Amino acid sequence: MKRALASLSLTLACAAVSQGTAATLTFACDSVGQGYDECKKGADAWAKRTGNTVRLIQVPKETDSRLALYQQQLGARSADVDVYMIDVVWPGLIGQHLLDMKKYIPAAEVSRHFPAIVQNNTIGGKLVGMPWFTDAGVLYYRTDLLKKYGYKAPPKTWNELATMAQKIQAGERKANSRFVGFVFQGKNYEGLTCDALEWIASFGGGTIVDGIGKVTVNNAKTVQALQAIQGLVGTVSPQAVTTYGEEEARNVWQAGNAAFMRNWPYAYAAGQQKDDPKTKENEASPIRGKIGVAALPAGPGGKPAGTLGGWQLAVNAYSKNPKEAADLVRYLTGLQEQKRRAVQASYNPTIASLYKDKDVLKAVPFFGSLYDVFTNAVARPATVTGSKYNQVSDAFSTAVYSVLTKKSAPGPAMKTLEGQLNRIKGRGW
Repeated sequence: MKRALASLSLTLACAAVSQGTAATLTFACDSVGQGYDECKKGADAWAKRTGNTVRLIQVPKETDSRLALYQQQLGARSADVDVYMIDVVWPGLIGQHLLDMKKYIPAAEVSRHFPAIVQNNTIGGKLVGMPWFTDAGVLYYRTDLLKKYGYKAPPKTWNELATMAQKIQAGERKANSRFVGFVFQGKNYEGLTCDALEWIASFGGGTIVDGIGKVTVNNAKTVQALQAIQGLVGTVSPQAVTTYGEEEARNVWQAGNAAFMRNWPYAYAAGQQKDDPKTKENEASPIRGKIGVAALPAGPGGKPAGTLGGWQLAVNAYSKNPKEAADLVRYLTGLQEQKRRAVQASYNPTIASLYKDKDVLKAVPFFGSLYDVFTNAVARPATVTGSKYNQVSDAFSTAVYSVLTKKSAPGPAMKTLEGQLNRIKGRGW
């Protein structure tokens, strides 16, 4: 965290205010996958149109670290950053420090976006973030390897995934000792909260805390789900999966060293990377043309579940250039830029009409077939737990991590977690 603050301070200290009436905006955007480059493309296009300048700053890849950094800046009422990229579970945590976008973006444009996300971003009547791209966890699989080992379709259940991953792993290791069956986000951070919520929801174990605030995580189906995933670690998933975030899992997968991967839709475009003759940095992905995407598996008698993710753009209430900052957000979250990002980098639009756009569906075919997964994703209990969500998520991911690392059995871990969550709840959320 200290390094991140030092880096940010140095970057901001080097930023000079441009001459004349043009504004210089500072944008805390993305660092995951192609995120930084795609942010820069959009920001540069807006700057060219308006004559203003946008300076992007590097932010931590992990959402927990990023949030802590933003909270420190906003708590100090700092004007150093004009536009923030914020997670779908943050509006209730930092909304008091963000501008109301209703004052800057016409209602007709806001109404193009999925209503549930707009509602999620509305705190106390203020629209504190404009939807930029949505997310839900999905299952990636190697189409060539499924065919090679006699499978006609991806796994529908976690048991099927374990069986298929074991068979493919055993076969591929004859030529590649590094090959593994399944990779996911097993590190103790917000990403593990997302993965684990998918596991327990797909078994029918609920959503940690229900809609009226009752702690529900300690139940038989949750224990069953965690037992199933614990059994994957060290067999079809490497022990090192407990150190993986999104990018670590993607790097293993994209190198051709895994049969299956749980990740977000952004990983599709990266995996389909073509050769770039102009630079040696972008070499063709070894799995290009061999990638399938499906809904995540379900538990016995359960349904597939993808955790709702996604990011918004928000304007710092203490910005010295609120009008320009809001205009940048309006452009980046608009139809044209969302379509570009969907086609070029497989970011899920938040504008419903783009899911029927022929160019988008040609570039990312699974957007059409998995539309229901994206629009019916399982939400983390951020709304009901309010300002205590971070404590809830930390306690949950830590308990799950203890199960994955085999320091605790699922049953005792969930019983202990139930007590912790009730103590965090106190007299109410």
